[in-house]
Amino acid sequence: SKMKKKAYICFDYDNDFELKECLVAQAKNPDSPFTISDVSIKQEIQSNWKFYARQKIRNADIIIVLCGKHTNTAKGVAAELSITQEERKPYFLLCGRRDEKVTKPINALNTDKIHKWTWDNLKILINGGR
Repeated sequence: SKMKKKAYICFDYDNDFELKECLVAQAKNPDSPFTISDVSIKQEIQSNWKFYARQKIRNADIIIVLCGKHTNTAKGVAAELSITQEERKPYFLLCGRRDEKVTKPINALNTDKIHKWTWDNLKILINGGR
């Protein structure tokens, strides 16, 4: 079988914790093309938080940015996306809420689409389709 991609999940810790849990559960599906290598942590005041985030992002194959209602104000998500962009890691934005407007991280590119969260879509996105 193909190697599963190691995904790092970026999410708004204060508002979207349960979305992260959903994604972690989906990664356990038998036909899942990815495993969760790591997830955002609640960022601490100490400065080495970004150092650890960078190590984790570096070790991942792909970064999944979960977009919720307040992602545009989530400083941790913005910091992780900056690191992702600096490290030139592939990433995509995933719409975490079906019924509400979601926001992008403030430093997402204009060209970064927020993709619908369906199982089929997820498989395509993980494998590099955009």
